[in-house]
Amino acid sequence: MVHVVEALREEAESAIAAMREAARHARFIHARAELMRHMLTTARKVIDKPRAEAVEDVVREWMAAWHLDRAAWPHVAREMEALTEAFLDYAATPSDTADATLRAAIAGLDTALDREGASISDQMAWRSQCAHGWWDWVEPRPADLPGRKDRPMIPQPQAGRPFWEAGCADFCEPA
Repeated sequence: MVHVVEALREEAESAIAAMREAARHARFIHARAELMRHMLTTARKVIDKPRAEAVEDVVREWMAAWHLDRAAWPHVAREMEALTEAFLDYAATPSDTADATLRAAIAGLDTALDREGASISDQMAWRSQCAHGWWDWVEPRPADLPGRKDRPMIPQPQAGRPFWEAGCADFCEPA
């Protein structure tokens, strides 16, 4: 028979492992969801521009925000363009077809970033000025992240408050 102290230790270890996995999953999904929310908002803002100009403006701003050099990441830039185009189409006419195209474009960006050992979630969490403060507490940014920039605008967890309340900068909040 397992005695109470050992049983509690085992239960605690199991609960902590489950918490770690849940936190990693929440960060992964939340960072992706936040990028996609930003992309849809941005697509709605530029929808009246000529298409090529709108795509170029969004991708240029996005790559600058993530501190990616387009010349060094051309394959990722192409997928960012495809995703931006899909968001423009979806913003213009939300439909099942536009949603399927959007999903395929997200998968394309995932594939391009995966070849770099990265993910949409990691790039959003580690590079964006609109990252949520708690994300870094779950999966810290690598010290050697290429193009790493300080992001003092990102709220950090505070004593006396749950870490997940450290959200994004005010200018990133949904309108």
